[in-house]
Amino acid sequence: MILVAGGSGFIGRAVVRRLRVDGAEVAVMTAHPDRSRRRIEALGATVRVGDVQDEGSLPAAVRGAAVVVQTLTFPTFPVEKRSKGYTFEAFDHIGTGRLARAAADAGVGRYVFVSGSGAAPDAPTVWHRAKWFGEEELRATGLSHVVIRPSWIYGPEDRALNRFVTFHRWLPFVPVVGDGRQRLQPVFIDDVAEAVALAVEPHGPTGTFEIGGPDVVTMDQVLRTMMEVRGKVKPLLHIAPILPKAAGAVLQLLPKPPLSPPAVDFLTGDALAESGPLLEAFGPTLTPLREGLATYLH
Repeated sequence: MILVAGGSGFIGRAVVRRLRVDGAEVAVMTAHPDRSRRRIEALGATVRVGDVQDEGSLPAAVRGAAVVVQTLTFPTFPVEKRSKGYTFEAFDHIGTGRLARAAADAGVGRYVFVSGSGAAPDAPTVWHRAKWFGEEELRATGLSHVVIRPSWIYGPEDRALNRFVTFHRWLPFVPVVGDGRQRLQPVFIDDVAEAVALAVEPHGPTGTFEIGGPDVVTMDQVLRTMMEVRGKVKPLLHIAPILPKAAGAVLQLLPKPPLSPPAVDFLTGDALAESGPLLEAFGPTLTPLREGLATYLH
């Protein structure tokens, strides 16, 4: 049995679907079974209750798993909600350590952690540092493992590019925070799921691998490609980051905050990856941006 922690989220759902294509028995660990049970069972997976914020819940969650795949994010991602413990540090660092140790104690044979490109101990951003230290927690367990570091992931259910699709549908322009020159290497969600499916093989390569799409583009180029695929190009309206940051300073106080000043930085940073080692080790095919968008935008 393969346990996918976070299998009801954007990345996790794609991973579960891909694993089920191979006929794998899949369970999904969720902290909120009442809210996510229907979605999980619709994927052909069973429900396991577990929460990285509750260490005592994890031994039962991982029991019987041959492989653990971690695709967790906190519910308000990428906006931290400290009053509820929804932070990168709590989930990507401390939570990863708890889950990895529980997996090691349970005799799990392999652990696949979907981290993020740019993870480093001295990274300027808390999300990159938290992921790095989560990776270190996993390495310290001695488990056979694969760390996959995606760049900017897009797909039919993403929360990033699809916001711009909505703007494009309803507005005479598409707003862009910043100058639109941030460098991205968009990777199609199906390619990430394929990489994870290859990584769960018990006798396959181990180590840390980045994955990004074959196109290195700016945010403006991503949005122009999206509009071309949808059949109508509209003007891009660049907005100084100070404005959404000011709005985020207020919105972050809401129970389910849609924005915060750090989240603006998260959404406007570079996201690049060196996919060569992953391609050599696992051999997946990477989808060009226009081709990936054309599979679900018309």
